[in-house]
Amino acid sequence: MAPAWTHLVRFIAEEDGQVHLGQVDSTQFPDVGVAMLNGEKVTVKEIKGSVFDGVVQNRVLNVSQILAPISMEDVPIIRCMGLNYRDHALEANMPIPDVPVLFIKPRTALNGPHPAKINVPKIAQDGTSDYEAELTIILSKTGKDISEEDAMDYVLGYTSSNDISARAQQWKNSQWSFAKGFDFSCPIGPILVSPSAIKNPHQLAIKAIHNGNVVQDSNTREMIFTIPQIISFLSQGTTLEKGTIIMTGTGPGIGAMRDPKVVLNHGDDIRVEIERIGTLVNTVYYE
Repeated sequence: MAPAWTHLVRFIAEEDGQVHLGQVDSTQFPDVGVAMLNGEKVTVKEIKGSVFDGVVQNRVLNVSQILAPISMEDVPIIRCMGLNYRDHALEANMPIPDVPVLFIKPRTALNGPHPAKINVPKIAQDGTSDYEAELTIILSKTGKDISEEDAMDYVLGYTSSNDISARAQQWKNSQWSFAKGFDFSCPIGPILVSPSAIKNPHQLAIKAIHNGNVVQDSNTREMIFTIPQIISFLSQGTTLEKGTIIMTGTGPGIGAMRDPKVVLNHGDDIRVEIERIGTLVNTVYYE
């Protein structure tokens, strides 16, 4: 029987120009995002099936372009955690929340890694466009009223993500979905790593790097609410559908909290680097 994938990429193949799924050899390519950016020749074993049930084949393909590890058609919604890192709460001088702080991005916010660009619309070209480095999970199956004990059975994999935010719009409204839900404001990737390959997702170094400067440097152990707690909380009386993306929050160092402030400007290079997952690279584009 063909093995299940552990390090999945969704990509366009050099051979046929079509979209495929592939298994990356993590020992050969420990950081696919950087390898592609550096022009390395990245090869993968083809995965047959979907992101949910795919199995690894022997056929080797060459990667022309990396895409988001899951397609928009397979994502029902993007659920996001706000203020979920202790060190970020301290930075913001805000109390540790008693319950998870939730907001939502529409699936139209989904974006991929380089060469895909972060599109900043005109309404956000006001000096307040911001980044948030986050560990993101994708759900493998549909569930409701999920216990914390069973929650990890619903995790398909882990990936890097960037919660692009328009701060001026965010502070105007108690609901954050508009300010954080613009088209292509949720780049994820470049790889999806299965839980079998990351035994403890709450012990991963996570950084944001802006134009070569490290602007966020934290660890997922700083999460206030763990992944099982998040899944269980969100599923109370609520059906979480297969393919749901859950962004788990960010650490300190967001642009709006820095002195001087850091803004995402046209042409900027912004990266999210997570230990054992790799680097999500994007360029900022002002439409």
